Amino acid sequence: MAKGKNGKSEKAAQKAGPGTGFDLDDPTFPAELEERALKSGGYPYDDKLKRKVYEEQLQVLQLELIKLQAHIEQAGERLVVVFEGRDTSGKGGCIARILERINPRHSRSVALSKPTDAERGQWYFQRYISHLPTKGDIVLFDRSWYNRAGVERVMGFCSEDEVARFLRDAPEFEALLVRDNIRFFKIYLTVGREMQLKRFHERRHDPFKQWKVTEIDIAAIGKYDDYSRAEADMLRFTHTAVSPWTVINANDQRRARLEAMRVILGALDYEGKDRAAIGEPDPKITQTGADYLAALNGKS
Repeated sequence: MAKGKNGKSEKAAQKAGPGTGFDLDDPTFPAELEERALKSGGYPYDDKLKRKVYEEQLQVLQLELIKLQAHIEQAGERLVVVFEGRDTSGKGGCIARILERINPRHSRSVALSKPTDAERGQWYFQRYISHLPTKGDIVLFDRSWYNRAGVERVMGFCSEDEVARFLRDAPEFEALLVRDNIRFFKIYLTVGREMQLKRFHERRHDPFKQWKVTEIDIAAIGKYDDYSRAEADMLRFTHTAVSPWTVINANDQRRARLEAMRVILGALDYEGKDRAAIGEPDPKITQTGADYLAALNGKS
């Protein structure tokens, strides 16, 4: 059997499900999956956004982010954006492009590793609180407390009682943040099954991306449907008027990055805001959590 970078047999864990014919260790990605990847999950576009168009729009939106950050600093506001989503959906790429041009002294990404023994004995939200911003700062969470509703639940790292308690408490916790005048956004990136397999395969065989492949990622390959059920529960219980979710289909990472910026910029006021340059989020790939959940229920 093929062995992974940790020396463990992974052949059984690498199967994506019946009938896919997918093996993570095979250097050739199946042609039939390649053909379906971009359109998987009902993605509405036949082609990725052209690089030139993407770079032109990215520059415009990054300029608006510079204006927004200046306002946040001057007004003493605090901005928090939670990025959640399926493995390989591009959370880190979105965050990197948002932070790329703005002042790093007043903006940062938070990506916490698994909790320590001491943290496991704390109130679940406690370890995230110390990473919230002070006045004038921007914090982007690359995964967050929603680990409990996703990976921890699917991988059996917590009990169903703990999940239920989290789904009850998360909206209350977030309401406290909003009442304390934190500007708060939750963005969920989804990706079609075949596109996810393609990206897992790219990570496995690209020496510059192999560090991204973890044992949890490999175990997740065959759990797409389990994550779908967890995703639906998360949206059902934690999409609220006070702290709503925005869901972006991220099969095309270029479009997804621009959409995430538009969602944030469009919702906030700041000096010199160019509304025409920002434009509106694309309703074909960007929805409220409620609308996305309704569409999921319509398919079931």
